[in-house]
Amino acid sequence: MQSPEAGTAVSPTQIHLALATFADEVVGTLARLFAYVGALALFAILALAGLGQLPDLRDDEPASKPGWAVADRSHPAFAVNRLDSSEKTASYTILRHPEGGRRDVMRWAGEADKPVAALEIYREGSEFDVTRPATSGLAVQMGLDAATAFEQAGLIDTKFGPVALFRPVDTIAGTPACLGYLKRNEDPALQISGFSCQGDTMPARRAAIACTLNRLTQLASGNEPKLAELFAHAELKRRACDSPGSADWLLGAANAQLRGAL
Repeated sequence: MQSPEAGTAVSPTQIHLALATFADEVVGTLARLFAYVGALALFAILALAGLGQLPDLRDDEPASKPGWAVADRSHPAFAVNRLDSSEKTASYTILRHPEGGRRDVMRWAGEADKPVAALEIYREGSEFDVTRPATSGLAVQMGLDAATAFEQAGLIDTKFGPVALFRPVDTIAGTPACLGYLKRNEDPALQISGFSCQGDTMPARRAAIACTLNRLTQLASGNEPKLAELFAHAELKRRACDSPGSADWLLGAANAQLRGAL
């Protein structure tokens, strides 16, 4: 008769099978653990690589953003009536911005094609930056550094109303500097600016600017009725270039208070 201990005894074969099964489970668990850790490491490496590229992407964004471009197929919308047949516009350039802005730029050149005057009509779009100093655009038009400081040089009366004049602050005393000018209109959003080096005296240069603006006319308004209305009302107040008093209209004593670096 077999003893109870003998009935419950575990054979070596069963022990080996149990150990083998346990070992397989341990190996499988470790393999899954290594695979999981490896996947996490791979995701971490990819994430770090992606973050490492973000500064380059930010640097490239401003360069790839579209800006002002010459619109060769657009037609001139403005003109400056001639005083005589010898006058001519040296160039007429139209620039457009993807956000809606348009610049009509007229330039006149003298001897050796040296620029002597320019006139720009800027119809603002969403790209207009209210924080950018208006005189920085004048400096660029005049061929100066954008950071050039200006001082006000009085006001002139034109068919568009008073127009502010500016000149560089480092102008040599007694030397008639080229004068910049600027006129802003809110509705429609419009900016008229430019410069003139015409004339041997300050009054003569003020008169040249006033004459240019009084002769500025609109050729086509497109779908901008407010712009057409602005020019129509201005035309009613136009003065002849040789009209007495139109050459140097200032604010008298108030003109001195306008001086100072901008």
